[in-house]
Amino acid sequence: MSVLIKNGRVITATDNYVADIFTEGEIIKVIGKDLVVKADKEIDATGKLVFPGGIDPHVHLDMPFMGTYSSDNYETGTRAALYGGTT
Repeated sequence: MSVLIKNGRVITATDNYVADIFTEGEIIKVIGKDLVVKADKEIDATGKLVFPGGIDPHVHLDMPFMGTYSSDNYETGTRAALYGGTT
């Protein structure tokens, strides 16, 4: 499924600007202004922030707590991040 997110404020590690984002499946194909593409779904993100991907740098892996441990270890937490999730 393709999605076109229009007029969102795109936030990256180095930039902050208003643009459109076109995705196919789970892949960002293009980011630009006033994109003219055919998409299965269109989202108006005017006035909204859009973060194209991200990984939480602060995680607790194998953390002991009250006689038990957090559910993710290094392997499963890293795998979750690689699949695009926020650990």
